[in-house]
Amino acid sequence: MLKPAYPYYLANRPVQANEGLAVTDKYSGEVATRVAVAGPEAIDAAIAAAVEAQPAMQAFPPYRRQEVLNHCVRRFQERFEELALALCIEAGKPIRDARGEVSRLIDTFRVGAEEAVRIGGEVVNLEIAERARGYRGMWKRVPVGPCSLISPFNFPLNLAAHKIAPAIAAGCTFVMKPASRTPVGALIIGEVLAETELPAGAFSILPCSRDGADLFTTDDRLRLLSFTGSPQVGWELKARAGRKKVVLELGGNAACLVDADQADRIDHVVERVVFGAYYQSGQSCISVQRILVHDAIYDRFREALTAAVRRLRMGDPRDEDTFIGPMISASEAARLETWIGNAVRRGARLLCGGRREGAMHEATLLEEVPRDSELHCEEAFGPVAALYRFTDFDAALDEINASRFGLQAGLFTHDLRRAMRAWDRLEVGGVVINDVPSWRVDNMPYGGVKDSGLGREGLRYAIEDMTEIRLLVIRD
Repeated sequence: MLKPAYPYYLANRPVQANEGLAVTDKYSGEVATRVAVAGPEAIDAAIAAAVEAQPAMQAFPPYRRQEVLNHCVRRFQERFEELALALCIEAGKPIRDARGEVSRLIDTFRVGAEEAVRIGGEVVNLEIAERARGYRGMWKRVPVGPCSLISPFNFPLNLAAHKIAPAIAAGCTFVMKPASRTPVGALIIGEVLAETELPAGAFSILPCSRDGADLFTTDDRLRLLSFTGSPQVGWELKARAGRKKVVLELGGNAACLVDADQADRIDHVVERVVFGAYYQSGQSCISVQRILVHDAIYDRFREALTAAVRRLRMGDPRDEDTFIGPMISASEAARLETWIGNAVRRGARLLCGGRREGAMHEATLLEEVPRDSELHCEEAFGPVAALYRFTDFDAALDEINASRFGLQAGLFTHDLRRAMRAWDRLEVGGVVINDVPSWRVDNMPYGGVKDSGLGREGLRYAIEDMTEIRLLVIRD
């Protein structure tokens, strides 16, 4: 179970300033714990502490940064089930999915520890003309400085880890705002970090209201803003961020294409699509939302997929057999219900699901969804997917690109030429061949284009954003 109350972390230290934020059990709706809320004065003090600590953090040797990250790995392993249960309660994540996220938390810190000691540079040949004769050049990476990190509700542990671990590896101090609906995971990470020998003031983790978090975006003492969340909020923050670097991981509307040559393994593809579309109730930026299936196998695929979706068990996320848990709130489930109803009224065919009770929404599958409906154009962020027929492969690629989002896409095909053509043509951050776009491993470059954001996560790539190149020129 969760503790009765959790402090925030200000300059490495726990502060139980109040119990102002009630965190609910997303399945029962009851208050599960209370969390201290930081006001503007605490946020200002955290930024000042991060600025003051930055020289010590920059001087903190790479091997000691690695030791900090490895300590976190050990402690997360020891607290594995506690972390999984916290996710299950505060995010409504089915327990099996919660354990998967804890595993990814551990992977992310482990890879961060490895990367901490291999941040390098290069020797540059400057003698490109007579005037440069006798000059030598080399460059190294140095920390960008204090970072502002804002994490979302859907992966309270791992998406926080994808900001915290590279910041430590790069030698950056940071202040973090976790999502108000799911702050506990980040605070447990803070509890573990407080056990380490990070320089005093190196980190703060501060739940706060959106209105009270303005300094996370606008304060010029912060040198980088890393935000994961909705496109509307992300682009607004970028416009207000001033001179700091900005990294955005925003929404998606992921498509998965199933080619005609998959007739011999429809059951396998269906299994993967069900996972990609309905894993953690579809509340993932790379959840499969649009499924394009070749006409030659469409009818068989639709029958198999519909049957598989109907079999998904919805219920208490603590139950080991539950696949569909609650959405983050009843209001979000009601919004999705409205979108589905709008699509059906305009001609979409409901193949299964569609019912809602409170925050619980059935796994839902449709076909013939209008191309200008919310369910087709926007990010559904819930347990719903739509089927579409195609006959022309290149036209199907155009259909995938006809979206304002561009995070990842999946393609099931045996044809290498088609796979490479998709990689060349699809306007997305990543193309996954013979699996769903929902697949991710934590060291790969992950991020999107268009309204899906800018910059990349994945430890090495996040570290590149959190560092700057510093050149040295020597004349003989």
